[in-house]
Amino acid sequence: MKIFIEEQKFTQSWLFIGLTIALVVSTIPIIKDWDNISRGSFVEIMNSLGGILVLLLVFVLFYFFKLKTRIDEKGIYYQYFPFHFSYRYLPWNSISKCYVRKYNAIFEYGGWGLKFSFRKRNGKSFTVKGNIGLQLLLTNIINK
Repeated sequence: MKIFIEEQKFTQSWLFIGLTIALVVSTIPIIKDWDNISRGSFVEIMNSLGGILVLLLVFVLFYFFKLKTRIDEKGIYYQYFPFHFSYRYLPWNSISKCYVRKYNAIFEYGGWGLKFSFRKRNGKSFTVKGNIGLQLLLTNIINK
C-alpha cells in the first residue's frame, strides 16, 4: 500500500494581510500618544499595549498552525498543531466509511480550523483551507 502524507499550513495571503493591517491600525495611535502612555504606570502601559500583544499572539499562532495527515496500511494519523502535540491514530477497523468530498467550511462548520459542528451528524472538522476534504464515518458513532 502506498503511504499518503500531507502537511497543510495557513498560507492565505488575505489572512496575513488582514492581521498586518489590524496590527498597523492599532499601533499608530499608540505611537502618536506614546509620550503620555509612557508616563503611566506599568499596568496602564500594558493596558495600552494589550491589543497589540493579542494581535501578535494571533499572528504567531496562525503562522505555527499546521495540519499533518498520514494514511497507511494501519490507518489514519493526524495532528493539528498546537492543539495536538502528537499524532492521533484511527485504525481502519474504526472507520466504517471513508471518502473525499466537497464541503462548505463556513456553512457546515463555521469556518476553517479545528471545528465542532452544532449539528451532530457533521461531527468534527480539521481544516486549514480549501473546500475538498476526507470524510470519515467512524464505527463507534451512531449515525441517525
